[in-house]
Parts: sequence; C-alpha cells; structure tokens
Amino acid sequence: MRTPLILASALLGSLGLLALAGPGGPARSGPSRSEVDTIADMLDDFHDAAAKADERRYFAHFAEGAVFLGTDPTERWTVEEFRAWAAPYFEGESAWVYRAVERHVRVADGAGVGWFDEVVRNEKYGDLRGTGVVLREGGAWKLAQYNLTFLIPNDDANAVLEIIRHD
Repeated sequence: MRTPLILASALLGSLGLLALAGPGGPARSGPSRSEVDTIADMLDDFHDAAAKADERRYFAHFAEGAVFLGTDPTERWTVEEFRAWAAPYFEGESAWVYRAVERHVRVADGAGVGWFDEVVRNEKYGDLRGTGVVLREGGAWKLAQYNLTFLIPNDDANAVLEIIRHD
C-alpha cells in the first residue's frame, strides 16, 4: 500500500511544480540576469583597462567595425583611428579614468544585441554619459559603438550653445 501512496505524492508534487512553472516551463520576460551582468562586467573591465593603460585589453572590447564617438564634434573614430589617437595616453600609468556610477543595460531576446547607458565619473570632467551598442561575437559581448557625452544641465544649455554655435 505504501508504493501507490508514494507514487501519488510524487505525481502531485510534479504537477504542482509544472503548474508553478506555467506553460512551456519557467517564464522569461527578457534576458537572463547573467547576460546583463556579463555586459556590465565587460564595461567595467573596459574602463579598468583604460585606467591601467592596458591598451591590448581595452581595444579587445571592441567589435569588428566598431566606432567610438568622443565628446568633440570631430571625434567619430573607427577602432584603428581611435587606437592611433589614444596611443600616447596608453604609454603612461593610466590612459584615462572613468568609473561607472549608474548604468542601465538591456538585451534583445535571442538577437545577440544589447544597448546601455551609463553615467561615468571623471576627476577632471565630472559626470559624463556613455551610451552604446554591444554585440555578441564569438561568445563574448563586444562594443559596436561607444558614445561619450558631456552632461549639460538644461539651465546652462543656452550659455553652452552660445559658445559652440556656428552661425
């Protein structure tokens, strides 16, 4: 008599787990937390490589055909152009230091594409915004585009526009 009772209990327990999982298994409402964490870790390592003047590690984070958009209007570089411009900075102890103080990462389900925005802090410039697109290449997340911009409060925008206006 114990065997049917044990089997019935196991069956009911299994059905209960299936009911909690919902149709087709566990529900997923977006990318796994680990994908977001992996991209965040990559971005932290990207910034750390610059802070430690590790040129090889820094540029290894860029995807094939990537571009870097800097703060100056003329700064739209291919990786090769950016690497040539940045070479003197990587000869010291630190190329530049940006530390993320806020970050938002999203990943398109199953597409191998993500995007992010982050506020990064720099001793000289204060807070800036970095935005970008990441692609999964060879199992790793790589930067397809990184865009670094100054954060200008709206109350100060007219003064800045007066300086940069090209009438």
